[in-house]
Amino acid sequence: MPQTHIRVYFTPGDSAESAIVEALLGAKESILVQAYSFTNPAIAAALVDARSRGVNVVILLDKSQRSQKYSAADFTNNAGVTTLIDDRHAIAHNKIMIIDGRVVITGSYNFTKAAEKSNAENVVIIESGAVAEKYLNNWQKHRRHSQPYLRR
Repeated sequence: MPQTHIRVYFTPGDSAESAIVEALLGAKESILVQAYSFTNPAIAAALVDARSRGVNVVILLDKSQRSQKYSAADFTNNAGVTTLIDDRHAIAHNKIMIIDGRVVITGSYNFTKAAEKSNAENVVIIESGAVAEKYLNNWQKHRRHSQPYLRR
């Protein structure tokens, strides 16, 4: 039976941003993202870098990202990363990444600098194909009703 590996980070203090970026840099096939708030430039750059390496990257964001003063969605969308808006819900509050169908990054951590430096947040990185499959099924459900990102 495959073993599950779990790593946990708390901010401020632990470098959750570095752990996330390191996981993204290791992606070989796919990175599927759901995010409520997405303004962290290091994470956005790692996603764009993954796309340039041939990794399939798709980002689903809350509708609030259409009108945020700054959203990394502009950067990722302009760099050719498929960036979509999930506007079916009052708030699309998921904060997950699924990497290569086997690693899940989740927790309260929004993909923002404030989550890293100011807020009390947590990140859980789970290496488990079985767990990733459950998150993937939910991600696909939201992908089906999401629309292309357009700045408003």
